[in-house]
Amino acid sequence: MGRLGSLAAAADELGVTAGAVSQQLQKTERQLGRTLFERKARGLQKTPLGEEITRRLSSAMAELSAAVALAEAERQGTLTVSVPPVLAEKWLVKRLSRFHRAFPDIRVRLDASLAFVDPGKSDVDICIRFGRGDWPGVRAEKLLDQQVFPLCCPALAKTIERPADIANHPIIRDPDAMFEWDVWLGPNGLTPDILQEGPDLSNASLCVDGAIAGLGLFLGWEPMATDAIKAGQLVAPFPDRYPTGLSYWLIEAETGTRSDSARAFKRWLKSEMS
Repeated sequence: MGRLGSLAAAADELGVTAGAVSQQLQKTERQLGRTLFERKARGLQKTPLGEEITRRLSSAMAELSAAVALAEAERQGTLTVSVPPVLAEKWLVKRLSRFHRAFPDIRVRLDASLAFVDPGKSDVDICIRFGRGDWPGVRAEKLLDQQVFPLCCPALAKTIERPADIANHPIIRDPDAMFEWDVWLGPNGLTPDILQEGPDLSNASLCVDGAIAGLGLFLGWEPMATDAIKAGQLVAPFPDRYPTGLSYWLIEAETGTRSDSARAFKRWLKSEMS
């Protein structure tokens, strides 16, 4: 109830009546000899002691849930990895067969998500995220710096000889990108006003597909574009790469890697990205 804020919400989550929750609260307060909630016209309000007990109990329950999840995962031999959807789709899924060949007894479950996950407080063993590595309460190890460069289909690449030539072609944009074209334009002596309009696509994966389809130029990066470049579907007209200040990070519980399976996956992942 302290977490949800009302008797009704607590009763609904527990599958009991509000009266049953109220009786249990009164019993707990009698046993402690202290008041945990003040009864007011607008409902129940936590006392300072109730606030502190709620905070500590929430933390303890999270630790208990994580411990149970860890035991269950170990029993099932399942490793849960949370990974950004674009990285999962364009890079990781295509390489999982190598991991399975090297570690046939480890079953991997991919959770494709952008939401931050603390492996110490969930059933996730390893979390891969994109950013600056400044997440609190976890251990973050850099995997790969983001370095961007223009990408396009082979036919369009034949018309591009120098950086200024990009002004002659549509620009594919991801409205949710965490960087702008000026990361590449500035070092090449260009300004954003030379860029043409082009399609706005809702994520980087679609932008890659749009570039392959010849819709224009996209400012991409490794490892997202690795396979398309190797397959000849995309071309990088210029050799130089430019850092955005962002990176891929491997996130673990603050106490470190929790299982042998997670340690094996961590070593394999770093080897693949290198």
